[in-house]
Amino acid sequence: MSANDVTHRSQGHTTDPAIEAIIGDHAGWAGGLMPALHAVQHHAGFIDRGYIPLLAHTFNLSVAEVHGVISFYKDFRTVAPKGPVVQVCRAEACIARGGKAVEARALELGATEAVEIEEVFCLGLCAQGPAMASSGRVFGNVDAAGVETIIGDAIRRAGAPSVVDNRVDDDSVNDDSVNDNDDSLHDDSLNDCVTVYVPRDAAARAAGADDVAAALATQPGVRVVRNGSRGMLWLEPLVEVATAQGRIAYGPVAATDVPSLLAAGLLTGGDHALRLGLTDALPWMTAQRRVTFGRVGVVDPRDADDYLAHGGMVGLRAALAMQPGDVVAEVTDSGLRGRGGAAFPTGIKLRTVLDTPSSQKYIVCNADEGDSGSFADRMLMEGDPFLLIEGMLIAGWATGANDGYVYIRSEYPDAIEAMQVAIAACEARGWLNGAGSVAGVMGSEFVFRLHVRVGAGAYICGEETALMESIEGKRGVVRAKPPLPAIEGLWGKPTVINNVLSLAALPSILADGSAAYAAIGLGRSRGTQVVQVAGNVARGGIFEAAFGITVRELVEQFGGGSASGRPVRAVQVGGPLGAYLAPHQFDLPIDYEAFAAAGALLGHGSMVVFDDTVDMLGQARFAMEFCAIESCGKCTPCRIGSTRGVELIDKIIAGERTDEHMAILMDLCEVMADASLCAMGGFTPLPVRSAIANFAADFHDHPHPNLTTGAHA
Repeated sequence: MSANDVTHRSQGHTTDPAIEAIIGDHAGWAGGLMPALHAVQHHAGFIDRGYIPLLAHTFNLSVAEVHGVISFYKDFRTVAPKGPVVQVCRAEACIARGGKAVEARALELGATEAVEIEEVFCLGLCAQGPAMASSGRVFGNVDAAGVETIIGDAIRRAGAPSVVDNRVDDDSVNDDSVNDNDDSLHDDSLNDCVTVYVPRDAAARAAGADDVAAALATQPGVRVVRNGSRGMLWLEPLVEVATAQGRIAYGPVAATDVPSLLAAGLLTGGDHALRLGLTDALPWMTAQRRVTFGRVGVVDPRDADDYLAHGGMVGLRAALAMQPGDVVAEVTDSGLRGRGGAAFPTGIKLRTVLDTPSSQKYIVCNADEGDSGSFADRMLMEGDPFLLIEGMLIAGWATGANDGYVYIRSEYPDAIEAMQVAIAACEARGWLNGAGSVAGVMGSEFVFRLHVRVGAGAYICGEETALMESIEGKRGVVRAKPPLPAIEGLWGKPTVINNVLSLAALPSILADGSAAYAAIGLGRSRGTQVVQVAGNVARGGIFEAAFGITVRELVEQFGGGSASGRPVRAVQVGGPLGAYLAPHQFDLPIDYEAFAAAGALLGHGSMVVFDDTVDMLGQARFAMEFCAIESCGKCTPCRIGSTRGVELIDKIIAGERTDEHMAILMDLCEVMADASLCAMGGFTPLPVRSAIANFAADFHDHPHPNLTTGAHA
């Protein structure tokens, strides 16, 4: 770099016209700073500090504000990476499946190779861990050898020399040249062909679905449709063939299996070692009550006509024929509660926003989903994105909102793309308003615009106020409440903010009526709960059932127990801030009140399974470390309390004055639970307290030779 370049940049002038154009393209966007930073980094590989003055000028911010945003989010880099960026998941679900060894090997190679290793807390492959990601692709069931393959392949693609490069098989990693978005794979002109379904969601692609689809697409008489996953993730890639009897399932299928499948009569549902039978008759499917996920795996998620053919937009049409207040009453009568941590009644949020006067209102979908063990939001967006859009349209009509935002975590590139494609399709159909469009939705007077905003690696942005700050282009710092978002939310305007599963429940409620939805469930927990079974479990995946099913049924009966074959010792429900349940608690029903009475958190419905090799003292440390890393830093109990918590547990691990430090740890947990500004610090004591209560021996067994202290323990 020349001295002249440095001078220009110090004065806020970039010498790169492409960067100037990229930043300028986002100047008119509300909250455009975050999308601009993503675009700059995508173009240049990092965000040169010399661009900060231009960014500040463009978005009418101070240099300090722009720098604060860049430094807050983990995804943004101000220094060029030494090589391609490879992510490795170190969350509980991956830990339960041997993730520590994978993490250690990745960091070892990262120290010597021309590659940048990023540790993340969730990649959304919680039932297929350990997981890694590179170049927008996610890999599941990674072992030590797989680490070398993924890193070596990433380096080779970047054109850098590598020690491990010589050990990488050119064909060992799926080729990105396989375009799973190619419409030729499911050309509607091929109506006389046999339709074969191969999932396109991240879980299936991580298992090699793109290669399977490509192999089948070359066969004459075959029409390949890229559907969503049925949720039986241990069977991915799950291939289905349409027959007169119904869809016949085969799995798990590798590209190398395609010739033998075809020879055995795949296209007519012929017998083969991988043949599972009618998909809808499989025990995993028949035991479910699929309402929200009723279309996932059935339809082509990129085909609006397919969505309509399977009952799509019925709920929206019903809502548009009603007065907004009547729509809100219908949702309220259904008993729907937010499918997140708080389980707040959805109808009350809608009513509050409806009754709050304002010329501008917003619908915000929280699709950040950063909890380990949680992947239902991702799978719904990738498998049935039109459903979420329909739900947001209903919420908009019911409250008088004309703008919506879907905030998706950056670790989910497949979900981001799926939503962007679906939004474009809806705009083309007149189901949404695009830029400059003033025509009403479906011929009505209702106007609604929908935008995708991408996170940048901050777990705290799953908290609703931090999420709104991020959409506005700020650091994802928690806001004090009141005022509530329903009164003063996004840009100070009334805002409905719900997660994916809450909004996705609205179409069925409006289509079938509130009474039908309220008839499902248990007590005050109405409708269905989408449970994600992950971690060390034989059959992990998505399971949707009426409230009331027990943890034991989900783990032992449907999950098949541990993947290792060893006894299940603990199940963490509700994400990294949820309680650890011991076997004597496994008969607990999936129910908000039942979980609260047991001192547990149902949260998003995630369940991470651990076998009897788990050291619960280590898991308690992980909870505190996770909070220390991911805290927004605004309040002292969370920011400092979690740091002190890690230090205390390290002393307990070392066997140093255990009883004294255990007492201090319990006092610290009480302070964090009672005094933290948001659920980040408030819920962190849950896994710690439950581990102490249910697995006390692990805290008094000294020393702990299998545990180490430090940043990566």
